Amino acid sequence: MDNFKKPRLMLLFMCIALTISACNNDKKTEAMQQENNTSLFTKGDTAPKDWFTGDAFIHPLLAKDKNNDFALGSVTFEPGARTIWHTHPKGQVLIVSEGKGWYQEKGKPAQSIKKGDVVNIPENVEHWHGASADNKMVHIAITNYQGEENVTWLKPVTDAEYDEVNKK
Repeated sequence: MDNFKKPRLMLLFMCIALTISACNNDKKTEAMQQENNTSLFTKGDTAPKDWFTGDAFIHPLLAKDKNNDFALGSVTFEPGARTIWHTHPKGQVLIVSEGKGWYQEKGKPAQSIKKGDVVNIPENVEHWHGASADNKMVHIAITNYQGEENVTWLKPVTDAEYDEVNKK
């Protein structure tokens, strides 16, 4: 091959590679936009690693104020993400808006939760909740306050505890 054809051939291969890369990026962007269009709320900010295992995000919706003794937020759990064990002095309500996940009270079997489910968590009950190993899960959390306290964070859900639940 002469010296003139080699650069043209290299340029052609580079153009093809760039086109394929751009198409893949367009598909990723389109998938992200579609997710944002189908989700009720945006993902929000990365959840604190002290309170969650895995990739979780919190989108605050309403803070406690003089009219409301509760906080309201949307929490997105990527597959495998979950809270650590915790309690609420005045209880909590979860409304699952997307996907599938788990809710478990200490000493009881885990309950599968899915879009449309409502979980009413009694006060001071040790529990955790999050996505299943294979599915994303989003819920709206309504967390009541007692004075200035609304949650007591405990210890992480172990991988063994989580894996046992996901065998079901």
